[in-house]
Amino acid sequence: MSSLEHLLPTNWKKQVASWLDEDTPTFDYGGFVVGDEEKVAYLFGKANGVLAGVPFFNEVFNQIGCKVEWYLKEGDEFEPGPTGRLKVAKVTGPARKLLLGERPALNMLARASGIATRARALLKLKQEHKWDGLIAATRKTTPGFRIVEKYASLVGGVDPHRMDLSSMIMLKDNHIWATGSITNAVKQARSVGGFALKIEVECRSEAEADEAILAGADIIMLDNFDGPGIHACAANLKSKWAGKHRFLIEGSGGLTLENAAPFMSREVDILSFGCITQGVPHIDFSLKVDH
Repeated sequence: MSSLEHLLPTNWKKQVASWLDEDTPTFDYGGFVVGDEEKVAYLFGKANGVLAGVPFFNEVFNQIGCKVEWYLKEGDEFEPGPTGRLKVAKVTGPARKLLLGERPALNMLARASGIATRARALLKLKQEHKWDGLIAATRKTTPGFRIVEKYASLVGGVDPHRMDLSSMIMLKDNHIWATGSITNAVKQARSVGGFALKIEVECRSEAEADEAILAGADIIMLDNFDGPGIHACAANLKSKWAGKHRFLIEGSGGLTLENAAPFMSREVDILSFGCITQGVPHIDFSLKVDH
């Protein structure tokens, strides 16, 4: 895949600097012990996975004066093989700097690669079932770490969904209860969002979906339906409103790699998965100084 680094915002390197600040707020005692002798360290992947987080890993070591050389490309799938570890990259620099960047870089890489690995597995499931819809992540991200998690979702090959509250207007049950109805919520949202922002409405029944469509919603989220239920509801909505209103249908609510297949209906345009970023196993990496 082509590099996604150019997508990153101008402030992403400040976030990397904050990781280093957090890990060494005062003195680097261990670094004092090893000194500044030039050393080489190798990054090993120790579990099957998809490599993600390369720009962030590079920047950790760039900020402390080390150089990284990669043996794999971002987005590559890898296996540790019979030895239990695969050489993924080489990092060169002063010994104390290698150890200074080790833990922030590995923590980030382990989580980013875990997210990309889960995303890739869902993408393969979609392909196996010849479903044309989109697999999407959600806004269920770690505070302060969202840019890495959304980036990793893209590396894994899925749609990142909305980045934040300003990216799209999603009206969920609390918005609807607070305003009294779906119609009121959509009307107020459109008054401030204008033509540029899409409006998505969470619906728990076909009747709620009908109200949202009539109110002008762009995306109908059918929440917590089962597989047959979402297929039937989506088919009814697409048939009922054909040629009258344009909208997309998204399925969401408790979807996992294990239970998603029945939801991959041709009438459903998007399936969103909180499990891409929540409860995802990390991929084990280690950084070992050559000696």
